[in-house]
Amino acid sequence: METERVSPRYSDIDLWEPGDILDALIEGQMAAVAAVRPALPAIECAAEAMQARLSGDGRLIYVGAGTSGRLAVQDGAELIPTFNWPQDRLLLLMAGGKEALLQSAEGAEDEIDQAARLVRQHRIGAADVVIAVAASGTTPFTVSCMREAKRRGAFAIGIANNRSTPLLMEADCPIWLDTGPEPIAGSTRMKAGTAQRVALNLLSTLLMIRLGRVHEGLMVDVQAINAKLIGRSENILRRLSGRSEDEVREALQSAGGNVKKAMLILHGCTAEKAGALLEQAGGRLRTALRLAGSSSAAASEILTVDAEAASAVPDKVEDS
Repeated sequence: METERVSPRYSDIDLWEPGDILDALIEGQMAAVAAVRPALPAIECAAEAMQARLSGDGRLIYVGAGTSGRLAVQDGAELIPTFNWPQDRLLLLMAGGKEALLQSAEGAEDEIDQAARLVRQHRIGAADVVIAVAASGTTPFTVSCMREAKRRGAFAIGIANNRSTPLLMEADCPIWLDTGPEPIAGSTRMKAGTAQRVALNLLSTLLMIRLGRVHEGLMVDVQAINAKLIGRSENILRRLSGRSEDEVREALQSAGGNVKKAMLILHGCTAEKAGALLEQAGGRLRTALRLAGSSSAAASEILTVDAEAASAVPDKVEDS
């Protein structure tokens, strides 16, 4: 277990000068980020598989215990305000429950039966994707959740920092982060945790881009739930449309705060038509705008043909 191994390099770290300790720690953090690069092909593969399932009604499920679980929960929770990921399609399974998010519950990671019960209780199945995270790759709660979810047909992604461990060996898509031993042996909140955070961020962000929740580098599915995010929605729409502040606010109001719908409204669609086009486009604004343009062009062509046909009809000759 590389994450548990004592590195000779750090064996007398407690005797070092504070500046030397910090230099070693930041060096470890940089190495942790670099350790994610070799895993990029696996992250890309995972995102593609996730997209196939989550384009429908499948749920995104994060599983973990301890530090790994808290990092997983954080990544999942941030998808709601950032990308407007539906609350009912996000499930966060943390060993020890909500209390373990605020305080240590180390014993909870051994609850194998509870893990399997949670999977059955939430009816995890073939439409769902499970992201299981554990630095050791052997955490009983996390491995048990993944096994049961996979048995029920879910697609399983395993993220771990130790090679050839159950979480990686049994996952449909394993993501190994080779961070090596920690400056403080076994303290996986350090290098292992940093690499996990980066990998989770990359994976979920790539997924959301692939699902059409980003347009021209902007979070067009942002959930405007406070003044800051309302202002961000207005700024995004002004940037994309080039319209005035008043026009943007009126469009957003008509669209119920939905940036994508507002953009289509500014292109001449009704709110109902905008919703229908987005549904037809699978939520992708670029495609919906193209469809809106095609519809407008087709309507214009029909009007032109009708006008030409009308002009070709001779005037009625009155009876003498």
